[in-house]
Amino acid sequence: MPIDVARAIAAEARSTELSWGHKDIQLYHLGIGAGVPATDSDELRYTLESRLHVLPSFATVAGGGMAVAGGMSAPGIDVDLAAVLHGGQRVELHRPIPVTGRATQSSKVAAVYDKGKAAIIVLRSDVADQDGPLWTCDTQIFVRGEGGFGGDRGPSPRLDLPQRAPDRVVERATREEQALLYRLSGDWNPLHADPEFAKPAGFDRPILHGLCSYGIVLKAVVDTVLGGEVARVNAYSTRFAGIFFPGETLRIQMWTDDGHVQVSATAVERDDAPVLADTVIQHS
Repeated sequence: MPIDVARAIAAEARSTELSWGHKDIQLYHLGIGAGVPATDSDELRYTLESRLHVLPSFATVAGGGMAVAGGMSAPGIDVDLAAVLHGGQRVELHRPIPVTGRATQSSKVAAVYDKGKAAIIVLRSDVADQDGPLWTCDTQIFVRGEGGFGGDRGPSPRLDLPQRAPDRVVERATREEQALLYRLSGDWNPLHADPEFAKPAGFDRPILHGLCSYGIVLKAVVDTVLGGEVARVNAYSTRFAGIFFPGETLRIQMWTDDGHVQVSATAVERDDAPVLADTVIQHS
């Protein structure tokens, strides 16, 4: 079996040194659409080094690291990368991310679930600097064709949307070159840039990174519900429910409650086809 579950889970955590500075933060923010309007004081918090704060979703690209790639090189994991999809993402913040940082990332396979026709690998990454823990990421890696080994099916969390009108609805247009800019933060998968690579994968043109949509949605919630205060975000989880093309418009519906915001994100131009589902931002 390409996935040796016992070996993967028993393997020692791998450590990687991460470092980042204000240019990395600014590039990431621009890659998820920050800076429009360019002189708006609220947007300058994302783009101007003298005012900079860090959107918590930056944790997914800090140091140029890619959790999906790391999971595929773990002991006991030997799968066809063409069968791999990013299934879901959770980031838990232990304190605000500094604009300049050096930290150690410790990553290991936390679980492997058998979904029948597919397997889900859960990669957990804990990041800490000299002052203590910074964040924890759980990355769900969906591998087609690798299920059926008789393992635990794992949890199947599905969140029904509230039976009321959303409290906030915003739309975020993306640019045709959005994926080309976002990939400079570290995800070089040609699926997001090369039409000749995208076609065999079943797409008539490159698709936007799921983590780019993830960042766009978090920024929208921070800006509209949390008063632009990134430090109020405690955790952010989502399931990648569908594709999104650069140049499309993301419709973001938000339902607010005590301590959390539930979100639905859909593609406006394709009759609100789902993009992100089971999405929750926990906040103070």
